[in-house]
Amino acid sequence: MGGERLFCDIALAARIERAEARLTAESSDAARARRGDAVGFARPFAGGVASFAEADSPFNKIIGLGFDGLPSAASLDEVEAAFAELGAPVQVELCELADSALGVFFTQRGYRLESFENVLGRRPGGFDFPDDVRLSRDDELERWLSEVADAVAVADTEGLPSHEEFPRETVVNAMRDMAGVTRYAAWRGGDFAGGASFRVTDGIAQFTGAATVPAHRRRGVQTALLRARLAAAAEAGCDVAVVTTQPGSKSHENVQRQGFDLLYARAILVKGTSATSSSGAESRQAS
Repeated sequence: MGGERLFCDIALAARIERAEARLTAESSDAARARRGDAVGFARPFAGGVASFAEADSPFNKIIGLGFDGLPSAASLDEVEAAFAELGAPVQVELCELADSALGVFFTQRGYRLESFENVLGRRPGGFDFPDDVRLSRDDELERWLSEVADAVAVADTEGLPSHEEFPRETVVNAMRDMAGVTRYAAWRGGDFAGGASFRVTDGIAQFTGAATVPAHRRRGVQTALLRARLAAAAEAGCDVAVVTTQPGSKSHENVQRQGFDLLYARAILVKGTSATSSSGAESRQAS
């Protein structure tokens, strides 16, 4: 794939991580608005955010920290107590370009390394909007959520398996709560073949998940959904598009084929009962 190769320096990584923190906080707030209660939180933490949306939610985590100094032990005590009060483990998603002292800080506090995820990016544009992909209308939301959740439930087994599993209701709620996203549907022969979404934060196109119906896998659906969002990101004036994948997954392979460069990895550090939460990612939703 031609075009400019994308190099990620610390400034770009910080910008992407801030966008992820905003997505997490806004989606966590949306979960509370959907339920009509005040259970949970989304609070600033060491330049990032600490969030609990609801039980088993992918928005239960600490993310975006490490570019604005180390947290204090006292501030982490408060966050850990807030998660413990809700019966949840603490999961930290730590960018490898963040302050290197954070790894020592968290491991000395009893956090263990559970897995990694990759953040890839490229400049938008270079593609026309595919004929077999269209915007998903507001009156199609329930069908879109149902079809994508069913596709997510049938995991793609090619590549390194994910450490995460989510109940179907949790997947539906998380996708419903994902703030500010634009949704797309791919169609083959009149059938819903796959769905994907993205949002724009400060000029960054965040690809917030995609899934292909099992019967339509290995037929270019993911490629079409990627190209549709790259075209839309260019039209929206974004200067970078980013996607998170499981390392070695089919989704990782798909996005690299579409010109995405590996920007950095995140280490997933957990304290407490093994967590199942993380941000919306292409590989967590079956390819």
